Amino acid sequence: MDLSKIMTVSGKPGLYKVIAQTRNGLIVESMQDGKRMPVFATDRSSALEDISVFTYEKDMPLKEVLWAIHQKYEGQEGPDPKASPDALKTAFEEAIPDYDKDRVHVSDMKKIFAWYRILLAEDMISDPDAEANEASDKTAGDEEDPKDEEKKETKDNT
Repeated sequence: MDLSKIMTVSGKPGLYKVIAQTRNGLIVESMQDGKRMPVFATDRSSALEDISVFTYEKDMPLKEVLWAIHQKYEGQEGPDPKASPDALKTAFEEAIPDYDKDRVHVSDMKKIFAWYRILLAEDMISDPDAEANEASDKTAGDEEDPKDEEKKETKDNT
C-alpha cells in the first residue's frame, strides 16, 4: 500500500491523489468525486505515508493501523465514521488495543475510519509486511553475484 501519493488537505474533506507537481504546489484529484484542484505550499496538507498513531510503546504508521482495521473487519467497511463516540472508541480499541487513549481523540478515529473506507473502496489496502518482504526480495535479486563480475573481468582481459 503506497500512501506517499495520497494526501489529506486541511479544511477539505476526504483524500486526494497527487496528479502533478507545479512550481508552487501540487495538483490533486479527489478520490470521492474525481475533481481536481491545486494545493499550494501554504496549504496545510500531509501525505498519509507521514501520518502515524500514538500508542503506548511507539508511534504506529498509518499503513499498519489501516491493515489492523482491515484484518479486524475482514476486509469489510468497518464502523461508520459518524457513529457515536463510544462506538468509535470501542471499534478502534478492538483494532489497535494499545493506542494512547490520552493522545488519540475521537476526531482522529473518525478520520481514520473515513480514510479506511475510501482506501478500501479503491482497493488500496494491503499488508505492509508483505510489501516490505517483496521490496527486500527485489533488491536482493538485483544484486550482482561477485563471481559474475570476476567472469566479466576475465573475459574483458582476454
